Amino acid sequence: MLHFVKMHGIGNDYIYVDEFNQGATENISALARQLSDRHTGVGGDGLILIQPSDSADCRMRMFNADGSEGRMCGNAIRCIARYMLERHADRVTDDTVRIETLSGVKVVSATRDERGGIALLRADMDEPGLTAQSIPVLSDTPQNVTVPFGSGTAQGVCVSMGSPHVVLFVDCDPMELALDRIGAPIERAPLFPERVNVEFARPLPDGSLQMRVWERGSGETMACGTGACAVAVAAMLTGRADGREVTVYLRGGDLRIEWDAHTGHVYMTGPAAIVFEGDWLGE
Repeated sequence: MLHFVKMHGIGNDYIYVDEFNQGATENISALARQLSDRHTGVGGDGLILIQPSDSADCRMRMFNADGSEGRMCGNAIRCIARYMLERHADRVTDDTVRIETLSGVKVVSATRDERGGIALLRADMDEPGLTAQSIPVLSDTPQNVTVPFGSGTAQGVCVSMGSPHVVLFVDCDPMELALDRIGAPIERAPLFPERVNVEFARPLPDGSLQMRVWERGSGETMACGTGACAVAVAAMLTGRADGREVTVYLRGGDLRIEWDAHTGHVYMTGPAAIVFEGDWLGE
């Protein structure tokens, strides 16, 4: 029997297992596929383990719905921060949680409402990776790559936010796009040796950005925190966003993204919700 907690960040939902309270999880890739199934499992975009860490307050391991292991998830680290503040307050300092990931230690700080509850969480996502090697992408011009798009091609802007992203700016409403047809060929294009997350973004008249995301290993999801950061960075690099701070609207909600000019770090602010918990009995 495996105890789990279901959490989401603006609709990007994962099944979380607290390994502070139970033994190490076995057969993780297969378990991720089982649990993530929305018909025969718990349902989610993947499985995330919350583990003890020697270098931070906790460690995150994330597995996509197809069982592949990912390096980073912006919405997940906000969820983990809320979980640690509410379930393991003795392990953290004040309202700040340090989370070890495969992309380094990420720091998440909470702001509270007038009743003392957690209102929003602000994550330091570190500096974006813009070189071909950091993404990785097989191109000498990573911020101007040609990718398959339907029956033709489109130009994309590649950014690493601890995980690889390619951002395509579109003139239409992203909700009109058939992501089930166009997402996978880009994700698996030979240009991306580790596959890639794909964002379809449109600048709005008020200066904000609208996006949909096709996530590597999961397909379309309601939101992607690292993807929203990549979209904001790409928009700022290409002159599609004014200033260094922007609101990004996703299917599940919105995130506020800031790219600090002095430190070069990207900051992401948004909510996180605990939905329910239960026990997985297995087959």
